[in-house]
Amino acid sequence: MSMNLSAKLDELQRGDRQLETTVALCEIRTQLQELTKSVESCQSEVSEVKRDMVAIKQELDTVQQVKEEIEELREYVDRLEEHSQRRKLRLLEQGLTFFLSYAILAAVLGMLQFGYNTGVINAPGRNIENFMKDVYKDRYGKDIHEDTVNRLYSIAVSIFAIGGMLGGFSGGMIANRFGRKGGLLLNNILGIGGASLMGFTKISHCYEMLFFGRFIIGVNCGLNTSLVPMYISEIAPLNLRGGLGTVNQLAVTVGLLLSQVLGIEQILGTDDGWPILLGLAVCPAILQLLLLPACPESPRYLLITRQWEEEARRALRRLRASNQVEEDIEEMRAEERAQQAEASISMRELLCSPTLRAPLLIGVVMQLSQQLSGINAVFYYSTSLFTSSGLTEESAKFATMGIGAIMVGMTLVSLPLMDRTGRRTLHLYGLGGMFIFSIFITISFLIKEFFGYVQEMIDWMSYLSVVSTLSFVVFFAVGPGSIPWLITAELFSQGPRPSAMAIAVLVNWLANFVVGIGFPSMKALLENYTFLPFSVFLAIFWIFTYKKVPETKNKTFEEILALFRNSNGSVGGVVGRGRGGTATTTTATAALPDNRQRLTMGDRCACATSRAHQGRRQLLVSWTQASSRRPRLYHYHTTNVLN
Repeated sequence: MSMNLSAKLDELQRGDRQLETTVALCEIRTQLQELTKSVESCQSEVSEVKRDMVAIKQELDTVQQVKEEIEELREYVDRLEEHSQRRKLRLLEQGLTFFLSYAILAAVLGMLQFGYNTGVINAPGRNIENFMKDVYKDRYGKDIHEDTVNRLYSIAVSIFAIGGMLGGFSGGMIANRFGRKGGLLLNNILGIGGASLMGFTKISHCYEMLFFGRFIIGVNCGLNTSLVPMYISEIAPLNLRGGLGTVNQLAVTVGLLLSQVLGIEQILGTDDGWPILLGLAVCPAILQLLLLPACPESPRYLLITRQWEEEARRALRRLRASNQVEEDIEEMRAEERAQQAEASISMRELLCSPTLRAPLLIGVVMQLSQQLSGINAVFYYSTSLFTSSGLTEESAKFATMGIGAIMVGMTLVSLPLMDRTGRRTLHLYGLGGMFIFSIFITISFLIKEFFGYVQEMIDWMSYLSVVSTLSFVVFFAVGPGSIPWLITAELFSQGPRPSAMAIAVLVNWLANFVVGIGFPSMKALLENYTFLPFSVFLAIFWIFTYKKVPETKNKTFEEILALFRNSNGSVGGVVGRGRGGTATTTTATAALPDNRQRLTMGDRCACATSRAHQGRRQLLVSWTQASSRRPRLYHYHTTNVLN
C-alpha cells in the first residue's frame, strides 16, 4: 500500500516537474521571442545609424570641400587686394596734364561767377541806396524812409541767396539729365540773362529789375555751386582730387577780390559805374560758353550713369594724356558695383537710406559750418563793420579789398596742404582759428565802447578789429572755405552724389540767405555782441568735425563708402531700391556656378559661406537625429540583460 502511494507520489511529482518545465519553457520561449524582436529592432536602428554616419561622412566631405574653397578664396582675396593696392598706387602717380588743367579752368569760371556776385553788392551799397531813393522819389513824389531803403537793399542782397537755393536744389536733376558739362553750358544762359538785367537797371530806372537780375544770377550761381565741384571731383585723379577741389574756392576768392577791386570809387564804385560793375557778371558766362565745349564730359557720368564705356575711355585718354586708362576704368567699375543697387537713387530714398544718412548729415553740417561761421556777414557787410569799428569809409573799402587778397593768398597756400595734411585736419584748424578770432572781434567792439573817450584807444581798437577780421578770414580760407564743397562730393559715390549735392547746396544757400537777411537786424539787436552767436556755432561745428567727420585723403569713392557701410554694420549685402520702389537686398546666390572665372569676389565668398552654413546645419541635424536614437538602443540592451 505504501509502495503504491510512493509510486503515485513520484508520478505526481514527475508530472508537476513536467508541468513546471513546460511553463518555464513557455516563459523562456516568450522571452526569447521578445529578445529576438529587440535584436531585430536594434539591428534596424544600427542600420539607420550606419546610414546617418554615411550621411555625416558625406557632409564632412562637403565641409572639407567648402574649407578648400574658402582657402582658395582667401588666396584670391589676397591677390585681389594686392592688385587693388598696385592699382591705387598707379592712380596716385597720375599727374596734372595740360588738357585736365584746361578743363578745370573752364569749369571753375562758374565758381568765379559765384564769388564775384557774392561780393559785388558790397562796395557800391551807398550808390545803390541813392539810386533807390531817386527812383522812389520820382515815382511817388516824396522821400523814402531810411528804414525802407535799408530793407530794399537787404532784399537786393538776400534775393541772390533765394535764387541760389532754387538753383542748388535743381542741380542734381540737371546733372543727371544733361550731364555735368551739359548742365554748365545751359546754365550760362541764365548767367547772361541775370547779368544783363542788373546792367540795365539804371537805364530802365527800375530797382525791381535789379531784384529780378540778382535772383536770376543767384539761380545761375546755385547751379554752379552744385555742378562745378561735382564735375571737378569726377575728372580729377585720385592724388590730385583734394588740391584740384580747392581750385573751386580759389575761383570764388578771385571773384570776390575782383568785385572788391572794381568796386572802389576810383574804378566803378560810383553812381554811374555801379550798373557796369554788376553787368560785368556776363563775362564769366560768355567765357565759359567759349571754352567749355572743347572739354570732355565727366568720364564717371559717361560710364556709370550713361553706360557709354567707349566715350568714357576717350574722355579719360584726353584728360590723362595717355592711353593707359584701365586703372581709372577699374576704379569706376568698382564704384559702380559697390553702388549698383542705388544707381538711380532719389532724394527721398537718399534721406531714408541708413547707409547714406551719416554721410548726408556730415555733408549738411559741413555746409552749415561754412555759412554759419559768420564769414558771409564779413563778405556782405565788411565795409560797414570796419566803419563802425572806427575806420574812415575810404579805409574801410581798402580793408575790404584786403579781405579778398588774403582769401586768394591763403587759398593758394591751402592747395598743396589739402592732399598733404588732409581735409579733416585743415577743417579743424580753420574752425578753431575762426572761433578764437571771432572772440577777439567781439572784444575789440566792447573795448571801443567802454574806452571810446580815449582817442588812442579808439585807434588801437580799430587796428585790432581789422587784424582780427583779417585773421578770421585767413582761417576761413584754410579750411571751411573750400573743404565743404570738396568733401560733400567725396562722401558719395556716383549714384547718390547728384541728390546729395543738391541737398547740401540747398542747405548752404538757405543758411546764406538767413545770414544775409538777418545779420543787419542781429547787429542792431546785439550791437557789440554780434559775433558771439557765430562763436557758439563755430565751437559746435569743431566738436562735430572732431567726433564724426572721417578723413577722405587719398581714398577712392569705394573706400569712403565702405567706411559708412562698416559703421552701420552693413556687411552681408547692399540694401537698395528695386525698380518698383520697394526695398531689395542684393546677395550672391547659394549655388556656386561652374564657370568660376566669371564670378566676382563677393559672389564667390557668398556662395562658399552659404554652402558652409548649409553643410553645418545638415551635419547638426544628422548628428542630432542619430543621438536621439541611441538612448533607445541602450534601453533595449539594458532591458534584455536585466530580464
